[in-house]
Amino acid sequence: MTAFICYFRVSTQAQGRSGLGLEAQREAVARHVASVGGRIAGEFTEVESGKRDDRPQLAAALAACRAQGAVLLVAKLDRLARNARFLLSVVEGAGDAGVCFCDLPQLPPGPAGRFMLTMFAAVAELEAGMISQRTRVALEAARARGVKLGNPKLKPGTPATAKAASDAASARAKAKARDVMPYVEAAQKAGAVTLQQIGQALEARGVRTPRGGTRWAPAQVARVMKAA
Repeated sequence: MTAFICYFRVSTQAQGRSGLGLEAQREAVARHVASVGGRIAGEFTEVESGKRDDRPQLAAALAACRAQGAVLLVAKLDRLARNARFLLSVVEGAGDAGVCFCDLPQLPPGPAGRFMLTMFAAVAELEAGMISQRTRVALEAARARGVKLGNPKLKPGTPATAKAASDAASARAKAKARDVMPYVEAAQKAGAVTLQQIGQALEARGVRTPRGGTRWAPAQVARVMKAA
């Protein structure tokens, strides 16, 4: 029976207290362990930004893996890292049993699996950088057109101010849509056909709605696709 050391991560203290994000990770881990007939030998939860490499709970989880010959189990690749170099250091530090991701259960063990994992991490790192770059370009283009983003403090009551406010809202919607579309396209390539299926895929990846929510309604998916 395979032993698993589970590692969970959320980004903020509020998420840690409320359980937001943790519940989905725990469900994914429980399903995987049950599917392979394994057992959970330990759990470690980190409340820390994914951009930080110094994570005490991750270090403790890796030590437990080495001591018990257990597999490090993580719900999603991006819960661990989007940095290929850091990810490789974790894989090397996990010991002989290695690392398993619930969203990538098909990865083979050994050198071939490490190579494939490196490629996935490199793509995720590139994706994160490109999304950030597209957002900056969209905002710069909006500013170049004279759109005041954020809180422009426009005086209401005239067609000009109404148009400026509309342009600002449209620019924000387009910037968000450009951020989300790579995930939409990935969902479609994976077989999602309906708006509901695409929304479920976005939720599984942890993509936030334009208003910051965690649940995607079909109408929201349609608006994002239209705005892009």
